[in-house]
Amino acid sequence: MTIGQHLTEYAGLPVADFALGTARDELPDDPASVAWRISSTHQGGGFAEVLESFLETVDTGAVTALVVGYWYPEEPVELLVAAAGRLPALRSLFVGDIVVEESEISWIEHSDISPLLAAYPRLERFGVRGAQGLELKPFRSEHLRELRFESGGLPGHIVRAVAASDLPALESLTLWLGEENYGGDATVADLAPILSGERLPALRHLGLQDSEIQDEICAAVASAPIVARLESLALSMGVLTDRGAEALLSGQPLTHLRSLDLHHHFMSDAMAERIRKALPGVEVDLSGRREPDVYDGDVWMYVAVSE
Repeated sequence: MTIGQHLTEYAGLPVADFALGTARDELPDDPASVAWRISSTHQGGGFAEVLESFLETVDTGAVTALVVGYWYPEEPVELLVAAAGRLPALRSLFVGDIVVEESEISWIEHSDISPLLAAYPRLERFGVRGAQGLELKPFRSEHLRELRFESGGLPGHIVRAVAASDLPALESLTLWLGEENYGGDATVADLAPILSGERLPALRHLGLQDSEIQDEICAAVASAPIVARLESLALSMGVLTDRGAEALLSGQPLTHLRSLDLHHHFMSDAMAERIRKALPGVEVDLSGRREPDVYDGDVWMYVAVSE
């Protein structure tokens, strides 16, 4: 699976592209009615130029949601930090709305995103796509409710930084862990502070997805203290086999969940049916069953998003 479409909605708002040279009378009447996407243009406009035009043209004091698309040649973090005073109402920020025609997900180049979180302390939603060069220091936020990392390989140091952060208001955490070949070297031990739930008292959705160690993650989730207070759980997009599913069924009850996402998996039909029967009141997504590929006698199973 590749990401072939830009976000059309973010933070409950339709996404609107800001184009270089847009006149004020062409803008929406209410700047807070859309999530604005800022990206470099392929007609010569660099990211810094487009961002500055946006800041000068739009009433950015009312902007609540921003989506950062493809950037070139400037990297966006320093520019967005410098613009923080001109975006006082910003509450939702997604960095890296970049599709496969622009860059493979594992090739999206980042830097240290910690300054963004410091510059916008009242963010309620923060998302990042891509993980090449990504850095993050543990942080505290009283306001962040949704944190999302999409990658083909999320480094263990990012997972550990998230796990060491104090996020008392966080309701939704999603981590696409990916493959080691693309930098996804996080271990179950790195996830342990998240699964304990000690720093995440408000968490209601947890997504530990797209992992080549999905079975091991399921075994850890089966006895994780945080699960009892979740409303939804996503263990999808990875190399989930009957072994991981058996661990889930043998662990703590999951009948309190509203939804359990297991799509893109390598379970047998018999195991999938066991899960359905064990969770009759839960919305379970078992779509996208995969068969392992076999090359010269070697069995290969794969995550949904990697390169």
